Amino acid sequence: MKLKQLAAKALLTGGALAILSPIGGAYAQTGERPMVEWVMPALKTNPKQTEEQAESGRQKGRELPAPEVLQPMLDAQLPAYQPRRDIKLTGKFNGGASDVLVVVAQKLFEKFKSYYPDVTMTITPPYAGSLGTIELIKGDLDYVFVSRELKPSDITTFSDKFGYAPLSVPISGGSYRHFGALDAVGFFVSKDNPLEKITFDQIDAMYSSTHHRGGNAITKWGELGLTGEWADKPIKLYGIKPWNGFEEFIRQRVMNVGDKRGEWRKDITFEKQVFPMAKHVAEDRYGIGYSGIAYIDAPVKMIPVVERTGDVPQAPTYENVALATYPLSRLTFFNVNKVPGKKLNPVIEEFLRFVLSREGQQVILDHARYIPLRAHQVTSSRALLDR
Repeated sequence: MKLKQLAAKALLTGGALAILSPIGGAYAQTGERPMVEWVMPALKTNPKQTEEQAESGRQKGRELPAPEVLQPMLDAQLPAYQPRRDIKLTGKFNGGASDVLVVVAQKLFEKFKSYYPDVTMTITPPYAGSLGTIELIKGDLDYVFVSRELKPSDITTFSDKFGYAPLSVPISGGSYRHFGALDAVGFFVSKDNPLEKITFDQIDAMYSSTHHRGGNAITKWGELGLTGEWADKPIKLYGIKPWNGFEEFIRQRVMNVGDKRGEWRKDITFEKQVFPMAKHVAEDRYGIGYSGIAYIDAPVKMIPVVERTGDVPQAPTYENVALATYPLSRLTFFNVNKVPGKKLNPVIEEFLRFVLSREGQQVILDHARYIPLRAHQVTSSRALLDR
């Protein structure tokens, strides 16, 4: 492939200054392979929301970012939706939503109503996932769309009242690198760092104090396999101060095991917000940090991630996020009060079965900001409805 073609491909499939990616194609399932480094410009720094913008989002929904140039394709194995003909579905239902999910929720409602004209589903402001969850606990809403995992405090409050946790059903992938719209999360180091991959076990050993994955604490770069002058150098950890959606995602995805909640090490350099993370690591030769892909605005090297022993390292490229092979891709959730072992209201259940179908995921694709689920993810989500 000519250099210009390679550079163009790199610009389309990455978002950070340096992304290490496994070679694709026929070698995808062969195991360990050499890494190729693609170098590209860092992203433009995103400004923080003003209070006026935040309030506008709560009342009207957040202004949508432009779609990515690349768009995914639907998984051919997604199940087709078959409308119910054996019962008549009727009723009015109201819920809440995060400010970034307002438009896509309304588009899903519109399509669902084309099957069931006597059903009306709405969401009302203020639009914020945390506020909607509070109203769900109070019993004032039928459901809430949330663009992140629920806060532990929300789950605890819900469980204290009802005796069980809310049902959180993944209904779409997150975005790739849309600022403020659930971008995938990546780990990064300085450009000088020779590290080529990192495992979930190693992340837990570095960042957690609990080590639920069973490893010993990792404090030096040599313990990650680096040699020479790197071997005895201490690892400087950067992270986002709890509570934050990004740190909660890493905690749940990597550090929690079963019902054991992971806890952060005390010597992490915490920031209240995600904005400075890439700059900190770019300026610290021995640092490592994480953030959303939309915040990679400094010259760092993105590190491929290995979830399980024997897995092929997955770089945070658009393709890997779209195919749900990158293990730090995110999800959006539909949250509802469901008594374990009992059926949901038939309209709510049917709405979820529609969303978790080829036709429902087509709405997600047409919206062009979030990524449709793959068939195996839909299967997992549908299984939650029968618990």
